[in-house]
Amino acid sequence: MIGLTLLSIALMVVDHLSDLLDDVRSGLTVVVTPVYVVADYPNRTAELVQQMFTSRDGLQEQVISLEEQLLLMKVKTEKMSALTAENNRLRDLLGSAAKLQDNVLVAELVGVDPDPNKHEVVIDKGTQHDVFLGQPVLDAEGLMGQVIEVSPLTSRVLLISDQSHSVPVQVVRSNLRLIAQGAGVTRQLDLMHVQGTADIRQGDLLVSSGLGNRFPVGYPVGIVTQFEHDPSQPFAKATANPSAMLDRSRYVLLVFTEASLREPVSGSGS
Repeated sequence: MIGLTLLSIALMVVDHLSDLLDDVRSGLTVVVTPVYVVADYPNRTAELVQQMFTSRDGLQEQVISLEEQLLLMKVKTEKMSALTAENNRLRDLLGSAAKLQDNVLVAELVGVDPDPNKHEVVIDKGTQHDVFLGQPVLDAEGLMGQVIEVSPLTSRVLLISDQSHSVPVQVVRSNLRLIAQGAGVTRQLDLMHVQGTADIRQGDLLVSSGLGNRFPVGYPVGIVTQFEHDPSQPFAKATANPSAMLDRSRYVLLVFTEASLREPVSGSGS
């Protein structure tokens, strides 16, 4: 050991004072390098495994974060779509109000009768807004119904599709007067007592005739969808689709005619 120690000291002195051992040191470095690599392999493997797990956890967190952001964006997109559709409906409604010569009041649906045999809705306007019994109710497309019950802040509206509701109508093309009665189905009206020779066709537009002094003249009521006559029957079978979106409209128009404005407003009269 003393000899090796002395030899090591001598080599260190020679290496420090001269360049005689440079080639030897380079050769030994080449020989020893694989040993260093093998000796460091477990440490590098451990670091690589740790990085893999760390990267995987980070990726999982990133994926979860992106999924949450995607869900939030979908909700915002759906909300924006709903708001856009609602704005379009309001724009159509206000456009229809501008075309009417009568005074109107915009109301919002706040309730629907759950009874399938009753086609009634509740709106957020009442006697405090001068709403009266029998007042016509429209949406952007046509006649929806009439007010049948009034309270200070809300009113109940009977839709034209209810079986108890009838509307005097007129065929625009031929001026033929008919009665459109609710069929108990949201998208159907029955035309009552239509003669087999009546001048009516599929696609004809029906408007309120004004008879009975309940609904003003000229409001769209429906489009004729069926006209069939069985010679063995006294009357033809005729049906129409309501012009108003009875099961979709959220905002409606309450119509104030000149006659109604001259009459005293009451919660129990028409």
